[in-house]
Amino acid sequence: MSSLRQQIIILHLAHPSLESNVVGWALYDGAKAKGTLQMNTGDEATPPYESVLEAMQEGWHVLQLPALPNYQPGLQHELGHMPYEYILERKVNIDE
Repeated sequence: MSSLRQQIIILHLAHPSLESNVVGWALYDGAKAKGTLQMNTGDEATPPYESVLEAMQEGWHVLQLPALPNYQPGLQHELGHMPYEYILERKVNIDE
């Protein structure tokens, strides 16, 4: 018997374009067996995909687009969170 399980990937891009390079990521895999460690940010030297568009071409569905930042004059160079965060998901079959 098989069932569908959800996988979620969070990709942070250098720019808002879906073709922009991934600069940060995290993957949460609901298809992994219980007790199996999830990937943590920074576990791998290279991102699983080069861009959101590449992930979409591999079957991932975009759930959330980032709200573009509204920088206050004079503060556009301040450090903060990565503003171009995309959340994607896909469903995979697992055998139980």
